[in-house]
Amino acid sequence: MHDEAFEPFFDEGLITEIVRPIKSGKEASVHLCRANPSTTGETLAALKVYHPLDRRNFHDEAIYRDGEWIKERRVRVALEKKTRFGREVQGGIWLSREWETLHALTDAGADVPRPIHRTDDAILMTYVGDEDDAAPQLRSYRPERDEAEALFRQVVRNVEVMLGANVIHGDLSPYNILVWEGIATIIDLPQAMDPRKNQHAEELLRRDVERVVEHFRRLGVGTGAGRLAADLWVAWTFADLVPGDLSS
Repeated sequence: MHDEAFEPFFDEGLITEIVRPIKSGKEASVHLCRANPSTTGETLAALKVYHPLDRRNFHDEAIYRDGEWIKERRVRVALEKKTRFGREVQGGIWLSREWETLHALTDAGADVPRPIHRTDDAILMTYVGDEDDAAPQLRSYRPERDEAEALFRQVVRNVEVMLGANVIHGDLSPYNILVWEGIATIIDLPQAMDPRKNQHAEELLRRDVERVVEHFRRLGVGTGAGRLAADLWVAWTFADLVPGDLSS
């Protein structure tokens, strides 16, 4: 399956070599690729290959789809019953959502990988790290206090930028924040949602913020999760978000 997923990116002249796997999970596997600078603007890139029939299974998956309308009844029923066809459809929804969200957030100035090219099975995006080492997840990174404070401000700023672009991550945690050369990059956005459409948005924003704050609290920095999440939500509600204000 992976060989077939790689082929279009070779055929389009976007990558020249699969260097090594970076990460493998139920949802997708990520591979470090040598990229063609003339077509991608990069020397290295990350290729995220989705596994549509063996993906992460959110117990509350319907929460993320709240507010979305699937026109075709057969598809709606398949999604609800989680049939094989429904899982294939859901795989396509996750991939398309991540692609569109990465584009929107790149344009908004958030620290996320820049999307380069996609197929029905995979997304090629910018890579965080160097040829020897991929950027570590925040959960395993041990910064000094000053850097921890700077990273906390960056993450909150990114949550603000995302919210200003009408995006809530929905599954934000130290597992999907990468740290490289002092920069925090947010990844894994297939379940991202639009707070204008999803009635669970405030709850999911609060959960995102609580996870981040709890991690940084263990590093000796941060603030009250409840207040921060509430302030973010009020600022978004009244279109008064200024990235950086709430993290300073």
